[in-house]
Amino acid sequence: MSAAAPPTSSALAAFHGRRVLVCGASGNLGGHVARRLALCGVHLVLWGRNAAALEALAADCRAGSGTTVSTRSIDIADAAAALAVLREADDEAAFDCAFFVSGAGDTREAGRRFESAELVLTLGLVNYVAPSALAAELGERMAARGAGRIVLVGSAAAPHPLPFAAAYSSSKSGLSLFAESLRLALKPHGVSVTLASPGFFSAAAGDAHTYARPGEIGAERVAERIIEAAAAGKSEIVTPCWFMGLKWLGQVLPRPLRDRLLQSLPSP
Repeated sequence: MSAAAPPTSSALAAFHGRRVLVCGASGNLGGHVARRLALCGVHLVLWGRNAAALEALAADCRAGSGTTVSTRSIDIADAAAALAVLREADDEAAFDCAFFVSGAGDTREAGRRFESAELVLTLGLVNYVAPSALAAELGERMAARGAGRIVLVGSAAAPHPLPFAAAYSSSKSGLSLFAESLRLALKPHGVSVTLASPGFFSAAAGDAHTYARPGEIGAERVAERIIEAAAAGKSEIVTPCWFMGLKWLGQVLPRPLRDRLLQSLPSP
């Protein structure tokens, strides 16, 4: 495991000894979330599509931390199957916390005016339907137990109707509204719900981006901020914080001006 700053006292208090699910752990951000949580001495349950990446991550998390780790290769695009696995796992040993980090960031395919129907369907399932359904099921169970923490990872792009990424931004927008609704419903029952809305963060080693990514920060730093926000029971974290200004700007600009700005953005 790479060197990292030790967890804060609030993170240790919130997560030490807890059973924590990280869904989407074989991805870049999910892996950093898992490694960071391992420093808190949790019992990690890692889900992701890439079995080999999960096993490598599990070994990384166990190294020098004493963290117990189990893994399961699962594709949440099959939401019904994922729900069945979640119910079975929570029945066997209840989850105290869950981080739903799974997501797809695909944009409009080359040569098309708009995303294909297949891409819209995939992103709707992976970015909105599946994580919302899983969080709804687990939230109800946590509420019955009187405690729990749920984190849903959305996007700073959610408030913006991006013409080259309509399926992405709208699916994350739906997740944002769902997270807020879930938070209001579960708060009286001792369950906190945190929406994480990151902007651009660094790619995994070996991957590269060929388009401008203003304000990009390290994925490890994003993971740290998400975990700290969850530990504090915050309703939302937007990182970098200046994306909040863009959200406000999109709300107050006259529609014709906003439309021109959005249509002038280069497609990745």
